[in-house]
Amino acid sequence: MAKTENSPKKILSSDIHDYIRVRGANEHNLKHVNVKIPRETLTVFTGLSGSGKSSLAFDTIFAEGQRRYMESLSSYARMFLGQMDKPDVEKIEGLSPTISIDQKSTNRNPRSTVGTVTEIYDHFRLLYARIGVPHCPNCGREIRRQTVDEMADQILSLPAGTKFQVLAPVVRGRKGEHAKVFDRAKRAGFVRVRVDGSQYDLSEEIKLDKNIKHNIEIIVDRLVVKEDAEGIRGRLTDSIESALNLAEGLLDVDVIDGKTLSFSQNFACPDCGISIPEIEPRSFSFNNPFGACPECTGLGYKMEFDEDLMIPDESLSISEGCFQVTGWASSGKEGSFTNAVLKALAKEYKFDLDTPFEKLPEKIRNMLVHGADKEVIVEYKGQRGEGRYPITFDGLIKNVEQRYRETFSEQQKAEYESYMRITPCTVCKGQRLKPESLAVTIDDKNIYEITSVSIGALHEYLENLKLTKQQEMIGAQVLKEIRARVGFLIDVGLDYLSLSRATGTLSGGEAQRIRLATQIGSGLCGVCYILDEPSIGLHQRDNDKLLNTLKNLRDLGNTLIVVEHDEDTMRAADYIVDVGPGAGSHGGEIVAAGTAEEIMKIPESITGKYLSGKLKIEVPEKRRKPTGWLTVKGAQENNLKNINVNFPIGVLTL
Repeated sequence: MAKTENSPKKILSSDIHDYIRVRGANEHNLKHVNVKIPRETLTVFTGLSGSGKSSLAFDTIFAEGQRRYMESLSSYARMFLGQMDKPDVEKIEGLSPTISIDQKSTNRNPRSTVGTVTEIYDHFRLLYARIGVPHCPNCGREIRRQTVDEMADQILSLPAGTKFQVLAPVVRGRKGEHAKVFDRAKRAGFVRVRVDGSQYDLSEEIKLDKNIKHNIEIIVDRLVVKEDAEGIRGRLTDSIESALNLAEGLLDVDVIDGKTLSFSQNFACPDCGISIPEIEPRSFSFNNPFGACPECTGLGYKMEFDEDLMIPDESLSISEGCFQVTGWASSGKEGSFTNAVLKALAKEYKFDLDTPFEKLPEKIRNMLVHGADKEVIVEYKGQRGEGRYPITFDGLIKNVEQRYRETFSEQQKAEYESYMRITPCTVCKGQRLKPESLAVTIDDKNIYEITSVSIGALHEYLENLKLTKQQEMIGAQVLKEIRARVGFLIDVGLDYLSLSRATGTLSGGEAQRIRLATQIGSGLCGVCYILDEPSIGLHQRDNDKLLNTLKNLRDLGNTLIVVEHDEDTMRAADYIVDVGPGAGSHGGEIVAAGTAEEIMKIPESITGKYLSGKLKIEVPEKRRKPTGWLTVKGAQENNLKNINVNFPIGVLTL
């Protein structure tokens, strides 16, 4: 066996003289391991699966680095972070702050995208808020600021007799108790205020939850549109000016028994009379109610119950159980309340529960699925007696939707969701944002159009972006950061992804490389990065890009420890630690350590034998013949383009 403590020879230049020294590591199957890892190098931990590589890299070195960082925080901060157990190791010296980049970090939140996790989307939100050109979401015309007279004209065009309130939106979606806001309004002579849609008198005490976002509007005036509208123009103009001064150029007009009209001294369409609120970074966030589509709340899609999934076999009758959805399985059985309701419907609408569902009249099937338009009397006998109940039947879909909303069981929710289908939002068409936000453009493209193209195409677009001199001056720093971060994603071979791609659809390797690109963008040095098989799933071309990225991260002055089996990664590494010799209880020792050339000379290292060519996987002389074929037609999942393919059965297919 090689010595358990080792020192690198040729790989270290004269200015690198420090190591991470691990003494007596016994975590999991490790057997009192001692090892020295050169700092500011690319080091590969390799060995058989189960030999103890991850136990040494993640459960020992990374865990101790995290624990020491937490101990450096104040006792108050540690109260919220909890305690971390010390790994089973005697001592680790020369340890830098550690960052783990593993393959288990994919965020499955449906609101999380490649753009949000890399923070590139946040920079785009800032860019659009500062140099975006707003357009009318209705006619597409570029819109401009409104004057007080234009606001008054639009309000006075309401029908005579319309009652309305002039409101100053002084707080929009901000947390806090806002006691000073109420006090200032009271001292300024105002009497009433509207908080989160409810009206209050300023003379009463208004207590707000400081942890909830609130909307506060001061009621400046109450008016009625008269036949001679010009009679109230003077008073209305004064009220508008007061509201604009209070709310920094914003104005809401609450039409009684109607909708609220929004005005701004900043943006309004003179043709359509549509005003949009002040453009802010949150206006382009689909995770914020000020930017998210109100219909799908920023998800871009809706989950709806599908009639075909709930009634999979229409040749069955109601009595035979054609309704397969949870809660309706007993609809054909005597004694259930659902069956009693269906009997009452059959009596009222004159159809037979024993008739196959597909042979029922279209009107009856539509009523059963979507609901009846009149009450029926249901005669039901249960455990607590019998009675006659007037029921308005809501239909299969509405009934199941109510059950889905009201259940607290995650298991039942998952079961109900199996009868749902995902459809693009009919309002935003899958673009997640409000029409007002999508109407803001840079170089004639809105934020969704820019973030939905591939990262490679985005990089090319940004290089040729046409801006005015004023836009270039305002957005120069933001664009510089966006271009750099997009470049990092291309460097790790992710140019085929788009910023709008949901992180839940990424593979473990893609998620790991996204985090790697983010770390490169941070520009940190003196950090110990620990990676878990970053080459998994990569084509050889992309593997070369990944290795260059790792070397660049190392050259910034960082230490990289990579748990890996890939031959190219081992040959490109500065140092290799071979853990083994076997797996489980037969592993947990340092078999060899050194450069790839040094590892090849150590007879105990199985990895060295494969690197040197003494051991290799032989190419079979004869190939198996397929025993049949598996045919796939019209596959369109994710990026597949309606492909047809045949797979041989009984052979290994790559």
